[in-house]
Amino acid sequence: MKQIITSKNAPAPIGPYSQAVMNGNMLFISGQVGKHPDTGEIPTTIEGQTERVMENLKGILADAGMDFTHVVKTTIFMKDLNDFAVMNGIYGSRFTGNFPARETVEVSRLPLDVMVEISMIAIK
Repeated sequence: MKQIITSKNAPAPIGPYSQAVMNGNMLFISGQVGKHPDTGEIPTTIEGQTERVMENLKGILADAGMDFTHVVKTTIFMKDLNDFAVMNGIYGSRFTGNFPARETVEVSRLPLDVMVEISMIAIK
């Protein structure tokens, strides 16, 4: 049975979707951008945006009773793959070995004109 996960630790959806959906022991987190959930501020650097995205994802995972050790798959969308090394360093610092499967793709534009968006699948 599917359960909608809504977290105050991540920005509210800007469209007709849920922040995350739990189905059985699987959590599907919608793509998160670097928008602060309280202030709505979006950092102007890839470092700031990636840090904020990872904090938003951490908040959703926590509200589902999970953390980054439960993540099995991520998808990363980037506006400019020249920023990959910076994003990858920040992203990678949240995991301790046993990294999830992942793909990273460059796209022409992202919601709110951000630089990075990340979605996740986690298993409890």
